Amino acid sequence: MLVQTNGCAGDPAFRAGADHTVPVMADADALELIRGQRRRLASRGPDFTRADGDFERVSVPERDGDVLRDLISSKRPKTVIEIGLAYGSSALAIAEGLVSSHVTDARHVIIDAYQETFRNAGWDALVGAGLTDTCLLLRERSQLALPQLIRDGFVADAAFVDGSHIFHNVFVDLFFLRQIVQPGGLVILDDCDWPSVATTVRYFEVNTGWLREDLPTRTRLRAYRLPDALVEPNFEDFKLFA
Repeated sequence: MLVQTNGCAGDPAFRAGADHTVPVMADADALELIRGQRRRLASRGPDFTRADGDFERVSVPERDGDVLRDLISSKRPKTVIEIGLAYGSSALAIAEGLVSSHVTDARHVIIDAYQETFRNAGWDALVGAGLTDTCLLLRERSQLALPQLIRDGFVADAAFVDGSHIFHNVFVDLFFLRQIVQPGGLVILDDCDWPSVATTVRYFEVNTGWLREDLPTRTRLRAYRLPDALVEPNFEDFKLFA
């Protein structure tokens, strides 16, 4: 069973092809609210951290968040799915990208089964930025939430992945996201310097045709464009990927 914050993944507004026209704070004041929340989080950190140094270890740094924001802004997706909320830094960057691209019917679905261990710091950051009309938090493990979203007919234009870094968990996330993100869409990953994450995405790169995007600045993020058609690879053509 999925546990949601602000909405339901099965609601018509979050189904594929639904007419979802919630205002996305397209005015300058709303954009500045998000930017202010990002600046405060980067400079002061959250009110609560699980341990000393945990915010710096877990969160996407501000500069990499800017790269994420610019990717979202340039691609102008209407629906973004994110795995891993934590303290909210990446979610705020995605929100800034959506707003600055003037997408008026944006949807941002976030999956995080462990937000309570952060005392809801990430969700509170989104609430403080005025984003509850467009953000949906699924408090469930991504390996369980993603297939339910597929059953609900949910489709996304882009995904950001920063959840479990265990190889088989990342693989399952990308397997389902390959079916959720539209052909030609974007999958962005954090922490590809970890061999478990890099090895996982390498499979999809060499066996399913994911194309790595050139990014304009040095970053720990990687972005991949999905092929224009979802085609299952022939098992006889399997390529080693480690």
